[in-house]
Formats: sequence, C-alpha cells, structure tokens
Amino acid sequence: MRRERASNGASFNSHVPRSGRSVRHTVCVGVAAAFLAAPQLALLAATVPSASLPSAIYTDPAHDAEYPATVSVLHIPIQGVTINGLAYIPSGAGPHPVLVICHGLPGNEKNLDLAQAVRRAGWVAVTFNYRGSWGSGGTFSFIGNLADAAAVLTYLRDAHNAAALRADPKRIAIAGHSMGGFVAAKTASQDSGLIGTVLISAWDPSRPTSHERLVAQMAGDMESLAGVTAESMAAEIDAHRKEMALGATAGGLKGKPLLVLTADDGLAQSSDALVQTIRGGGGPVSSAHVATDHSWSDRRIELEARVIGWLQSLR
Repeated sequence: MRRERASNGASFNSHVPRSGRSVRHTVCVGVAAAFLAAPQLALLAATVPSASLPSAIYTDPAHDAEYPATVSVLHIPIQGVTINGLAYIPSGAGPHPVLVICHGLPGNEKNLDLAQAVRRAGWVAVTFNYRGSWGSGGTFSFIGNLADAAAVLTYLRDAHNAAALRADPKRIAIAGHSMGGFVAAKTASQDSGLIGTVLISAWDPSRPTSHERLVAQMAGDMESLAGVTAESMAAEIDAHRKEMALGATAGGLKGKPLLVLTADDGLAQSSDALVQTIRGGGGPVSSAHVATDHSWSDRRIELEARVIGWLQSLR
C-alpha cells in the first residue's frame, strides 16, 4: 500500500498503500483546445491508444432547470453509528447508473476529480468515509471497511434513497483506489448485483513484510483514523492476511466486468496476477499499466478517460 499525502507526493513503501469502448481522437478539437493545452491532448492520444477523450472530461452538461446537477450529503447507518458520504448527482430526471468510489488509506486522496468527471458523464458518483475515518462514527478497521462498503450498497439499493438521488439501484458499479481497491475487489467478489468493478493501483494486504516494518508503515498512515494504533493496524493485517489477499477475489470476480489499472508504485504484481488468473479462467478483464505514481498525480485526465470510457461500455 502506498502512502497518500495531501500534496499528492508519493513517499510510499511498495508493500502498503498510503493512501471499451474505443475512443478515437476525433474529438471536437476546437472545443477541447479551449480547456486543454495541445500538448495534453497529444499526450493523452499517445497514452490512451484507440480511445477518444470523453466529452465529460472537458464539457459541462446543459443546465436542467427541473432536474439540475447537485450534491447530496449522505448519512449511512451501520451498527449504531453513521458513515458520512456524498452523492454527486448529474442533471436529468434519471434514474442514473451509480459508481461508488472507495478511497485508500487513510484517505487523503479521495479522487474527487474522478467523481466530478463521472457525474458529467451521467453517473451518480458516491464517495464515503469508512467508520473511524474523516468524521464517520465508530472505529476504523480493515475488515470493518468491507462491512462499510456493503452498508453503502444497501443504502443505495433502498427504493426511497435511490429515488431521492435519482439513482438506478440495479445499475451500481464500484471502484477503489489503493486500499479502496482491496475493498472494491472483495466487495464485488461477494456481491452479484454489481454491474462492474474498477481497481486503481489496488493494495494487496497479503504481500509479505515483517510485523515491525508493517507497524512503521502504519504509523505514517493514520491521519484522521479513530480507535486504532499503528500496532493494532499491523496486527489486524497479520491476523487476516489470507482472507484479505487480493488474489482470493479471483473466483468471485470471474465473469464480471472488471477494469484493472496499475502504476509504477510497486503494487502492480498482485493486480497482474489477479488479471492473469481471471483471464486464465476465461473471464473478461480490461487492464492497463500507466507510467505514473501511486496517486496518478500527472495522469489524472488519463485516469478519468480510461474509467469513463470503460463505464460507457457497461451502459
């Protein structure tokens, strides 16, 4: 897992995160150029082969006076406490498909630019904070994060909540970055109702490292986390390595739409192994490796383009 810093720098250890459809470059260059410099467009053309730049990257939607784009604060109940979240709702009556975005450890990088772009593409984008992180009630834990993601999905599938968010409760996909990639993979492997899964620089908790080194890594990954110590976090990983293994999700993900994106952060090996296992069993997987850091600091537009292009293939 790699450590995320608010500055987007990647002072990470390689073991622990700190946290389609074809798009040809026949985009409206005159419009896009007003927002993106030519070198950026040229670079994207080179790095996202056979993919056009989705218009949601550079174009605001038409205003809908009756059903405007908006945001909704979410308070999601779980075991007597509340998870806080936010739904980015696109314009239009809907119901719109939904992408749930799971952040990494501890959550400095929440990929909110991705959420905004996904909304412009016509999806309800939902972000949330695990219990014990960033103001959500309760105590943080890695295993507990899985229950938190499940609670978010239960909330979104409730007919009343879905209607309020103009969301389609039967068309929900999940994405996760870093530790959130582990959460997304485990959740999707156990939830047959999801229409797709995106893993971005996913963390594999089962990667071997000493307890002492793990404690040191956790000590640098604790901003905002409640009810834990570096020792308790390392102990939880040690106790659950086998069940938390990224590779253990292969059976549950086989046959389901999956996008796996890796970077130059030392974490690609586990994701590559997962892709190979699923493909070896005949499962459909889209994957790409991009030369960037763990936070995709200099490839944010490319990240958005890849995710949105793939989501469009699900519709």
